[in-house]
Amino acid sequence: MPTIRQLPPSVVNKIAAGEVIERPASVVKELLENAVDAGATRIDLLLDKGGSEVIRVADNGSGIAAEELPLAVASHATSKIRSADDLFSVGTLGFRGEALASIAEVSRLLLRSRTADAEGGAELEVVGGAAGPMTPVGCPVGTAIEVRNLFFNTPVRHKFLRSTQTEMGHSVEAMTRLAIAHPRIHFTLSHNGRQMHDLPPVDDIRARIAAFFGDDLAGDLIEIQSTHDGITLSGYVANPMHSRATGRMQYLFLNGRAIRDRALQHALGEAYRGLLLVGRQPICFLRLEMPAEQVDVNVHPTKQEVRFQDSGRLYSQLLGTLRSKFLTTDLRARGGSPGLPRSPDEEATSAAAGASQLVEWAKQQLGQRPSDRTAAPSGYLDDMKAGTRGPARPEGEELRLHRIDLPPFKPFDAGRVSTRAMERPGDEGKPASDSSPSPVSSGFMLQRTSPAHHALQVHNRYLVVETETGIEVIDQHALHERILYEQIRENVLAGALESQKLLVPEPVDLTATEAAAALEYAELLARLGVEVQPFGGETVLVSSFPAMLANMSPAEVLRDLVEKLLSGGKLPDARDLLDELLHMIACKAAIKFGDRLTAEEIDALLSQRHLAQDQHHCPHGRPTALVFTRDDLDRQFQRI
Repeated sequence: MPTIRQLPPSVVNKIAAGEVIERPASVVKELLENAVDAGATRIDLLLDKGGSEVIRVADNGSGIAAEELPLAVASHATSKIRSADDLFSVGTLGFRGEALASIAEVSRLLLRSRTADAEGGAELEVVGGAAGPMTPVGCPVGTAIEVRNLFFNTPVRHKFLRSTQTEMGHSVEAMTRLAIAHPRIHFTLSHNGRQMHDLPPVDDIRARIAAFFGDDLAGDLIEIQSTHDGITLSGYVANPMHSRATGRMQYLFLNGRAIRDRALQHALGEAYRGLLLVGRQPICFLRLEMPAEQVDVNVHPTKQEVRFQDSGRLYSQLLGTLRSKFLTTDLRARGGSPGLPRSPDEEATSAAAGASQLVEWAKQQLGQRPSDRTAAPSGYLDDMKAGTRGPARPEGEELRLHRIDLPPFKPFDAGRVSTRAMERPGDEGKPASDSSPSPVSSGFMLQRTSPAHHALQVHNRYLVVETETGIEVIDQHALHERILYEQIRENVLAGALESQKLLVPEPVDLTATEAAAALEYAELLARLGVEVQPFGGETVLVSSFPAMLANMSPAEVLRDLVEKLLSGGKLPDARDLLDELLHMIACKAAIKFGDRLTAEEIDALLSQRHLAQDQHHCPHGRPTALVFTRDDLDRQFQRI
């Protein structure tokens, strides 16, 4: 039987290093956190080859007494806690007392420090866990730690280091989190002898955000502030026009500590529901300040995961604060943001060329709309039930459901145009040329409105509206879809969605799986105005249908709804499923990307924009409009 032995301290430290020190960025994080805990007002970080060769952190903090230097690199030696009770009220970034010991075990570490009351400093060198003699040295007040040849004695770990660029990226990210969390500390960063960042103390973290991520993002941040039951939430979130494919730019700080929490990230995603496209993640820089005893930071060796005493309250505070802020914020996408293309030679000498460029760019930004669209999760159904979503509808204003009272749509002559168009009431049977738009230079197809309307339609897709500061380009389908979606949602929640009984129930043949899903979710479908009954085998009967989809085939709509019910491969969440079905109905009922509108129809659409609580985005998260200021236009025509 194998004999039980106590492991040597060197092996214990190597095991701890395996948990805490994954790469150079882990060393950077631990050393920077120690410097912050020491009360430093300036921290200088120097790296060579992304940190794999040299990592040097110097601070002007309180320093370490000469006689305590050997303890500083000993395992489980710390000045930050004294008893087990202190683990439940940790007020510092570090507390385990194993970071320096772990780093010294797998590198060549040089520690130099001096306290304010000492005449001189002291120096200690540790190579692969073996400490040398302590020697006096002249140095300023504070601490300087130099780590060379990381993982030199653990070749397997060294083998897995990535390229210099990759390791440098992780190291910069580690500093970025500390620099944003502590804006009143002066940080500098140098790599291979070249200074990359010099960040003086600031009061507003937007200056730090601009330094790391650019002025464009910093200028489009929305300030957040709320306090509830002693918990303060503050910071910034990005306008939905800025997003990322991953959640890497979701910076959450708890009492100055960078953390990752799935519940808070989920609340953030819920707050942006309907404002971002599927697969895109919001950007945030949020700080939580709360009593230390209400959170347990002793969960994981990296100290990035925490456990809250009341996570549900934090979830509600974050979600409610962001939604309330979004409802009172203009979230319209701005067409004048950097990236607006100029002509190749940057000389737009004609008005037609400049206008064509502007419209083509708007088309690229808003994207083409395929006829068969896939709905994405969106909407705030719970808020609607609670009555917390948006301003109340003006008293006495009637809610109109059927295509917001636009005249009925009729197919145009397919031989003359490639997409459906609209006809004015009473114009049935007239030649299409009577109401066809006239071609204009640069590829425009404009339908003019009367001078009082100040709006025109471009390419049967966009509405151009004059504003006090410039122009607004509106996606007609996206705006109408948003208006219809909110009207349908409100009526579904109130149980008043308008539906009509079919004179003769329509049989619809489905597959066995589709039929089972249709009957299983019959109650949910009924809330959407589609009543189904079994008819035998894989056939179901549709006996009622949403009034706004009267021009569509019940069989087609039912199959699309059932497809949504079966998508995802698992039992869908009831709220998300209902939302997706509402998206689909609104999309099918809305005017299409390519439908020609009359002046009266344009006015009807624009006049009801104020009824939509989230008029800036369609239910799928696409912008409904782009704003171009006069300055943006003047720049395009080189008048600035």
